[in-house]
Amino acid sequence: MQTEDIRKSADAAEILRARAWFLGTRIDVRDLERGARLAVGPLTMLVGPRGYSLIFRFGVVVLIGLTPAEETEILERLAPSVQNAFAHPESDEVDIVIDPDRPERFDQTGRLSLTEATAGRLQVIAQVLAKSCVLGYYERSVGEVFDRVERLAERFCQGLGPARDKKEILNEIGNVLLILTRTVGRVEVTEKPEITWEDIELDRLYERLAYEYELRDRDLALSRKLELISRTAETYLDLVNSRQTLRVEWYIVILIVMEVILSLHEKFF
Repeated sequence: MQTEDIRKSADAAEILRARAWFLGTRIDVRDLERGARLAVGPLTMLVGPRGYSLIFRFGVVVLIGLTPAEETEILERLAPSVQNAFAHPESDEVDIVIDPDRPERFDQTGRLSLTEATAGRLQVIAQVLAKSCVLGYYERSVGEVFDRVERLAERFCQGLGPARDKKEILNEIGNVLLILTRTVGRVEVTEKPEITWEDIELDRLYERLAYEYELRDRDLALSRKLELISRTAETYLDLVNSRQTLRVEWYIVILIVMEVILSLHEKFF
């Protein structure tokens, strides 16, 4: 009986769908800010009677309460402003149930309950979705880097040419630095958004959602993987450099021996 009451209550309540897309490394919002806006950081604009568009400079857009056609239109409109657009953008979504009689938390069906759909609450949800989306993309990217580093190790053990290995290892170190710069410097996964600093309710909501999406744990795991990749790549790079140094030393020894032989030949013959 209680389950039926909950289901009826969810059906009667207003439901908004929030979708997040990690489109590229950055979104230029300067031209977009000329339109009607409700807030900045992220750039928040009202779309239609009840929809919202929240655009983050670090490459994520979160659309709330829009139809698929409206979402497609906004994504197409944003495309020219996206820098280094991804071929396969990462996405995340959640259904939001607006019901003043239910506690603000996730229910058994995976829906998030809110007492009211204020701009502040929706901004907090957008912040968490955006960070989760970025983490998901780089978690997948780090997995691919792990595979490439493993192949480099196998090639090194097989004694393949060091010049090509050195270039690829430098690329992997560069990829690690890029991921660290974008997740720590731009996204600030572990930092609370400014909107929660002076609002206790929004702060509690953010903490609850950050815990549900495991933002801190995922960020810590990602940092550890990046550190391991960096140490492994640097170790291989040192080995490659040592191998090249040893080869140069052998060249020098051979030249010295040849010079001695030529000197002896001139002396005796």
